[in-house]
Formats: sequence, C-alpha cells, structure tokens
Amino acid sequence: MLTAHTLNDRIRAHSHNAAHGMEVPANARILFCNGQVGVRLDGTIPDDPQEQIEVIFERIGIILAASKMTFGDVVKFTVYVTDKSILDAYFRVRARVMGDHNPPATLLVVMPFPRAGIKVEIETVAAKAD
Repeated sequence: MLTAHTLNDRIRAHSHNAAHGMEVPANARILFCNGQVGVRLDGTIPDDPQEQIEVIFERIGIILAASKMTFGDVVKFTVYVTDKSILDAYFRVRARVMGDHNPPATLLVVMPFPRAGIKVEIETVAAKAD
C-alpha cells in the first residue's frame, strides 16, 4: 500500500491538496508510463484541451489495467501543458478520476509540442505491492 505524506503542518500545502510525497512499499512493482497525449485510437486529436485530458486519463487507465493496477496505485504525475489556463481542466478531470487519492504532481508550461494539435502530455508513475 502506498503511503501519502501530506505535511501541511511543516510545509506549505500544495494547490489542490496534492501530497508532498508518496512512499512506495518494499518489493512493490513499479510502472513508468511514457507521456500520454490526447490522441484517440483512430488517430484524431480533440481541439478542446479538456477532451484531450479525458483521452489521456483513459489511456493511462488502460496502461494501469494492463499492469493490474488502478489510479489508486499512481505515485506521481508530470503534466506538460502549452498554456497555463489548461491546468484548470486538468485539475477538474484529475479530481473526478482520482477521487481522494491525490499523489504529487509536477506541472510545467512548455513550448508547443512537435505534433500539431497536442496541448497536454501527462507522464505517470505507479506502484503496487502484490
């Protein structure tokens, strides 16, 4: 079982109450996902950043399931967006998908991605002790 460390009595709280750290138990399997983007299986890319984020979380869910993991096993996200305003959509989708499990995240605003139309990319690290 993962242990979230939210140390708000000693470290200023993160926006959206993300944990300061996530501890992985000994002998856990660790999954590193490459950055997922909002490209549907048919190759189309939604114009709306929130729709891209929905597709990204669907893709992450598929990868987690292939490893017999769930979103409750996520240790950390790294989120890349092309505009700071996209983060509001990310926080909305994340809150719905993740529920009470709120692992740490690094949020970065970047230059346009090499592939036209991509506005968001999310890397995921997950771990599970069987």
